[in-house]
Amino acid sequence: MIRFLIACCLMLLLTACGGEIQPKPKAFLRLDYPEATYDTLRAAVPFSFEKNTHAKESPQAGYNLNLDYPTMKATIYITYKPVADNLVKLLKDAQNLTYEHTIKATNIIEQPYIDPQHKVYGMFYEVDGNAASQSQFYITDSTNHFLTGSIYFRVRPNYDSIYPAALYLKRDIRRIMETTHWK
Repeated sequence: MIRFLIACCLMLLLTACGGEIQPKPKAFLRLDYPEATYDTLRAAVPFSFEKNTHAKESPQAGYNLNLDYPTMKATIYITYKPVADNLVKLLKDAQNLTYEHTIKATNIIEQPYIDPQHKVYGMFYEVDGNAASQSQFYITDSTNHFLTGSIYFRVRPNYDSIYPAALYLKRDIRRIMETTHWK
């Protein structure tokens, strides 16, 4: 009798799991960032722009400043330099800084920016791949002001992992470029 019950249980276990084995669907990391709201920069600098209110503003030496995003472990570094017969050098330096990432980047897309009404001209660089910086830009009025900015993460640059945060910050950089006014 015991042997019969054991045999029935064993048969039931072996036949009950006869369905096809299906792999589990791949899961994606869900990263929700707060909706961006913007306010005018309040630092004592010779320019103004709208910055994300979630970024912590940190003035640096001269007219430079950092916009820190603690939840993303990222910073947008803003560097200001006056133009004094050195525009060509400033442009070359900004371009060289971007193209230093070609070692790890899979693609660098250049997108010119022109706003003649506010005298803001520049270039936005979108860097794809495991580069240290995912976006960089420079803007100038060609006569007095030159501003550069770049995103850096405080983590190892794994493009797949930082892509959502990089995309969010690219929109912030574009907003900075589009709302810059010279004082």
